[in-house]
Amino acid sequence: MTGASRVRFAVVGNPDNRRVALFADAVRAAGLPAPRVLAWRDVLRGQSGFRPGEVVRIDSPGEDPRVDSLLRGPGDPTRVEGGARWYARFTAVVAELAGAAVGAGARLLDDPADIAVMFDKRRCHARLAAAGVPVPWAAGTPRSPVTGWDDLGARLAAARVPRAFVKPAHGSSASGVVALALGGAGRVKAVTSVETAPGGGLFNSLRVREYRAEREVAALIDALAPDGLHVERWLPKAALDGRVCDLRVVVVGGRATHAVARTSRHPMTNLHLGGARGDLTRLRAAVAAAGGSWAAAVAAAEGAAACFPGTLCVGVDVLPAADWRRFAVAEVNAFGDLLPRLTGLPASGAEGLDTYAAQVAAVLRGEAADAAA
Repeated sequence: MTGASRVRFAVVGNPDNRRVALFADAVRAAGLPAPRVLAWRDVLRGQSGFRPGEVVRIDSPGEDPRVDSLLRGPGDPTRVEGGARWYARFTAVVAELAGAAVGAGARLLDDPADIAVMFDKRRCHARLAAAGVPVPWAAGTPRSPVTGWDDLGARLAAARVPRAFVKPAHGSSASGVVALALGGAGRVKAVTSVETAPGGGLFNSLRVREYRAEREVAALIDALAPDGLHVERWLPKAALDGRVCDLRVVVVGGRATHAVARTSRHPMTNLHLGGARGDLTRLRAAVAAAGGSWAAAVAAAEGAAACFPGTLCVGVDVLPAADWRRFAVAEVNAFGDLLPRLTGLPASGAEGLDTYAAQVAAVLRGEAADAAA
């Protein structure tokens, strides 16, 4: 029996979620049995177990209201608040899962300590900066948190940063993100998908809106602050076809295998907020025409992924500068591989494979190498 044929996958995820379905498709396409699925709703109730020799993938707990309630507590799943509670519960359970997997003789594809850092934008930024990965200027740490509007304004003024992204420290999918621009004489503009309910609660919306009254923006920041804020300089992004542009680069086993250009008419490029996939070939041509190097974008993504050596796959958000010659890393995403129908970059080793098939192939290569050693 070969090393590859011995591989048995298990995935911790939401059984009805497309992430789990796509990963299962990739496993079966490799000629392996379908992965055993451990549902997050069961795991969070203490009902889980691993088997010796299993290769365990931890997938996103998102997009399931029942799971969200178990992590954040009861409430509307579109609410913004509750990130700190979600983070504490999620990271604790992931650590417990890791211990159980190791104790059973299973192997994890995702390091729990890596996940804990990636899901705290402040800690993630600090790790990247310490490793020399190009990142924007930032404010706010777990030991020196941004406490609210007045504190934020003082920090931005001291750093002479008039434009910043204000992000919930434990958020994802642009939840609670505010693109903030400050002018003289108290002028302010905040662009966000956050909707303020009549009772003062904050909810995510699919409609991006602007707030221009300082009292409204101050109330928004003050409401977000208790869960923790990560603040970073709003770097001018490059434009593609008149739309601002950034990159999601998937790195598998230390190598950039997939990339997608994301474009938008507003500062957030997330596809569910009206962003769209751009033409990567044209983006690379724009980089070359400006005298920049696509290799620099790849190096930034791979350098960021190298900061999380215990995790097989990460999604790295790369920001091209307006001149197309420089690149910075905004975030590293533990579950940033949901790019359906996207096949691998040329010369990446993942040509013709989607992000999930590339991960399965990487595991099988590793098993084969171990068997041959």
